[in-house]
Amino acid sequence: MFGRLMPREGRFFDLFKRHAGEIVLGGRELVALMSEGSDLEVHAKNIETIEKRGDKIVRETLLLLHRTFITPLDRNEIHELITKMDDILDLAEDVAHVMFLYDVRERAAVARQLATLCLACAEKVEAAVSLLSDTGQSRRIMNLCEDIDRLEAEADHVMRAAMAGLFRDDADALRIIKLKEVYEMLEGVTDRCEDVANVLEGIVLERA
Repeated sequence: MFGRLMPREGRFFDLFKRHAGEIVLGGRELVALMSEGSDLEVHAKNIETIEKRGDKIVRETLLLLHRTFITPLDRNEIHELITKMDDILDLAEDVAHVMFLYDVRERAAVARQLATLCLACAEKVEAAVSLLSDTGQSRRIMNLCEDIDRLEAEADHVMRAAMAGLFRDDADALRIIKLKEVYEMLEGVTDRCEDVANVLEGIVLERA
């Protein structure tokens, strides 16, 4: 009787989807940020705004978790998933801040390539999270997680090749320092997406 009177599942899946949508918007802004002729300050501010919206969704999720008696997923899984998702936006914002603070006006082709991989990972995260409420979509979720793993591996390869090229061919130490940090952070965004994929895989396997 007591359990029936308590809130049951709440809006967790809707909150996950909303946050995933913000991750995709952040990925699109990263691509724009790395594009030739883009307004550095505008896109940096856009990403900051997106990150703040993401933080608000995290707070809503954790508050709902605190108030909800029966949850659709393990409580630790809910907490881990939303915080790992937010790590993606946090790092995207860090990329934007570095670009703005270092005044990185050069839009290297490698940075655009890495940003594109970040967006591709973000879109896979959104697709997988959108399926999470449907227990019949486990195989599709796992396939999307595998796609994220492949994209992260590709980003790692691109980043390592770019770093080798920087240290081999570039004599400008300041340029090397700036681009090295940008490349590493962009690749880190794909790492954060892979972290989310790992959480999703664990959720799928737990309820199999």
